[in-house]
Amino acid sequence: MNIVYLDLETKYLADEVGGWGNIDRLELAVAVTYSTARGGFAHYTEDTVGALIDELSQANLVVGFNLLRFDYTVLRPYTTRDLHQLPTLDILQHLYRRLGHRVKLDSCARATLGVTKSGDGVQSVQWFRAGQIDKVIRYCEQDVDIVRQLHEYGCTHKHIYIMDGRLRRPVQVSW
Repeated sequence: MNIVYLDLETKYLADEVGGWGNIDRLELAVAVTYSTARGGFAHYTEDTVGALIDELSQANLVVGFNLLRFDYTVLRPYTTRDLHQLPTLDILQHLYRRLGHRVKLDSCARATLGVTKSGDGVQSVQWFRAGQIDKVIRYCEQDVDIVRQLHEYGCTHKHIYIMDGRLRRPVQVSW
């Protein structure tokens, strides 16, 4: 089974493209995948986005955090393929159905894995604009690795944790 974990960063911020209703205008800066078949990371930019779409299309399962609303929508202008038809586990969507509200990846990472994210999307755009692509790739790689570890933890333990205020709270998962 080839599970592909995905995260991407964009060239623009939501307020620069008219708001969150225009996610498809944010443009791809960098995408990072981790493939269980490959056993490692791959990096993509606009120049290689076709290879990214091919990798996602060949996966048995694509896993990410906010894939359905964000990542797949950012990628929509780059393909005629409907990425929403791919076998996908969107951890954020799964948690939203369980909790009735959105949670941040950092909340899950801190509570479940004891790690924190190294930045955010605003910093990523700043790094991209400053030509610091290596920083964007490292940040994106870290998020992919967090998602991979969360998924593996949930598969093994049938729950992950979130921070609920100052409390660490378990959330049952079925993946």
